[in-house]
Amino acid sequence: MILIRQIETYTPTYLGKKDILTGGGKIISICDHLDFVGNPNLEVIDGTGLMALPGLIDAHVHIAGAGGEGGPATRTAGLRISDMLEAGVTTVVGCLGTDGYTRSVESVLMKVKSIRHEGLSAWMFTGAYQIPPPSILENVGKDIAMIEEIIGVGEVALSDHRSSYPTTQELIRLASMARVGGMLGNKCGIVNIHMGDAKDPFRPLYDASTTSEIPLKQFWPTHCNRNHHIFEDAKEYGKKGYLDLTASSYPYFPEFEIKPSKAIAELLRSGVPLQHITLTSDACGSLPDFDEQGNLVKLEMGYPLSVFTEIRDSILEEKMSISDAFSLATSNVAGILKLAHKGRIQENNDADLLILDKELNIIHVLANGSVMVRNGNILKKGAYE
Repeated sequence: MILIRQIETYTPTYLGKKDILTGGGKIISICDHLDFVGNPNLEVIDGTGLMALPGLIDAHVHIAGAGGEGGPATRTAGLRISDMLEAGVTTVVGCLGTDGYTRSVESVLMKVKSIRHEGLSAWMFTGAYQIPPPSILENVGKDIAMIEEIIGVGEVALSDHRSSYPTTQELIRLASMARVGGMLGNKCGIVNIHMGDAKDPFRPLYDASTTSEIPLKQFWPTHCNRNHHIFEDAKEYGKKGYLDLTASSYPYFPEFEIKPSKAIAELLRSGVPLQHITLTSDACGSLPDFDEQGNLVKLEMGYPLSVFTEIRDSILEEKMSISDAFSLATSNVAGILKLAHKGRIQENNDADLLILDKELNIIHVLANGSVMVRNGNILKKGAYE
């Protein structure tokens, strides 16, 4: 059991100074004062001058590696546990990307199991860029319904020269399978959409929704800050559906990308509801740049720390409240993806806690009630780190 005393508590909504008691991997109690004098099984953390927030959820990570657009030597490595923890990430959602041919959904599933074995939390999307998407069982609907770790399908590529250019009917059929699979498995069944550089990029999603009974919120488009024209369209799309911004690519492509912290502020000023906006890293994914002929001219890689960096910049540079800024990678994500017991500090939720100082530096990280980072030092690493 761990008792965190008199810490400024954000659920992410601000509660004030509280004592937080954890045990058995859960948050047992949150109250003004708890007295456990002399309990030999109790570890006490002094929260004076510190803030407690939910552990971050990075919901778009190529946990088993990605890339390959420049040939076999450009394939990226998989996610390291230490990369999660240095970023304050306690939960990830894994996916395939461009390469749905030589990489498998099974490999992502085994990486999810590995992360869980290390004491953190992980789920995944089945499928890849391509339609029809790869799956483990007969189709993505069965994967979602029957495999505990799979919650949706993605990332499916649209408006991109690497897309398989699905028709409206194919997109409707895919979303329908994911939706029904989600109903049967009590999951979100969402379709995570890779948005490319084409003009009018959201048109396929509008067409699928308006010509069927599939709600627009069954889709979760990402990379919505990748260029100026998609971002302008996102200001209207986000009033009706969800938007995910990619945190890791901005430093590499400042001439194209909208810096995520600035994008968040501008979306809010445009009338997009805060609850519709999420922030993910695209970590371990390759970040390629192609010329007008489709030739690869630049290749970088994303990291989980980018999410925390952009949240911090949202607070310090864009003057967002701590509660609003952290909701982008905590409660908003948990709500959209139906991740029960994640994304909020509340009784009976998992004890995933991010503890910061007043300068927004990471001091401690708890994942499922275990201290993984103490005084800024990472205590837990993967088997081969």
